[in-house]
Amino acid sequence: MTRRGAERLREELKHLKTVERPRIVQAIAEARAHGDLRENAEYHSARERSGFIERRIQEIESKLARAEIIDVSLLPASGRVVFGATVVVANATDGTSQRYEIVGEDEADAAQGRLSYNSPLGRALIGREEGDHVSVEVPAGRLEIEILEVHYG
Repeated sequence: MTRRGAERLREELKHLKTVERPRIVQAIAEARAHGDLRENAEYHSARERSGFIERRIQEIESKLARAEIIDVSLLPASGRVVFGATVVVANATDGTSQRYEIVGEDEADAAQGRLSYNSPLGRALIGREEGDHVSVEVPAGRLEIEILEVHYG
């Protein structure tokens, strides 16, 4: 996991524990005050939301406990694509360029230019170097690209 990805998870965890959890506790207390819990939709909804929040908290804590945090700014600038690197590629067909950061699956967001190392394009880029031409099969068809730049951090 990248350092930035771990920080985002820590922020989400803090928000869940300090904002969402107390809000749900309050909602459950208010719903209980309305009386008969068997037919109280607000109570059941709040309990369901509480379960979701608690599962998400456990999931994040587990991920952070098992995560190996990679700080790519400490890697030697070798021009090789590695986990956490930012890569600028040019489409061989139309010449347009695109910037991608190679990240873990939990951090991936293609719209933001963050590719999972396990995606077809991510797998094709890992280990390659600046100047390499890469051909990869993606859901939209075959993609032919050239690696223009590799940045660390």
